[in-house]
Amino acid sequence: MSAYELTQNRYLLPTPAGAYYAVSAHAEGRTRMFLLRLLSQASSQALDEASLLRLSGCKTQEEALELLYRAQGLGWVQGEPQPREAPVGILEEALPAILGKLSSLRKVLLVDDQGLLLSLNGFSYELAEELSALSADLATLYQRHQGLLKNNMNIATSAWGLVNAHGDSQLGVWPLHIGVCQFNLVLAGVPQFNQPAFVDLIWILSKRYLDLSDYF
Repeated sequence: MSAYELTQNRYLLPTPAGAYYAVSAHAEGRTRMFLLRLLSQASSQALDEASLLRLSGCKTQEEALELLYRAQGLGWVQGEPQPREAPVGILEEALPAILGKLSSLRKVLLVDDQGLLLSLNGFSYELAEELSALSADLATLYQRHQGLLKNNMNIATSAWGLVNAHGDSQLGVWPLHIGVCQFNLVLAGVPQFNQPAFVDLIWILSKRYLDLSDYF
């Protein structure tokens, strides 16, 4: 008999923390792949044994339940009483409104790893172009020194920040790994990721750019 029991009539979706964990590094490990599979769906998934086994990639039901229990304990997944649909519409039109919610100053832009500006909210276009180039330089800098930062110092994050004397963020750059693509989220002010808008951002990018066959 299993030590775990599924709650009935719930629909599974990553939390903002889970969405961030899923894309904060290149996909590896069963938990990160579980979260990415959830974010590749058109809607939140009904929580039942069949769907859990499919989404977890586990071989047995007990392993799948244990994976879910661990992810829930870390605050990376949530069960909602109603299904939730993925953001719809043209990506370029949907992104500015989503991005604006992620900063205390409503100044955010999304850039690819080559420094190409994809979307912005709150910044002037000229300033956004310069910040896009800066974010690409920082990504290159991290690649050059990740042996020190990740391996020697065991710093798990690859985000960069400019802070004031109190340690409060003034400008931050957060890499987002969506499949084989990397994006940089650049924002001024205090980041406000702990809300549904951040899940929507990762969800809409995953629907466009994530190809799970890249991992199998």
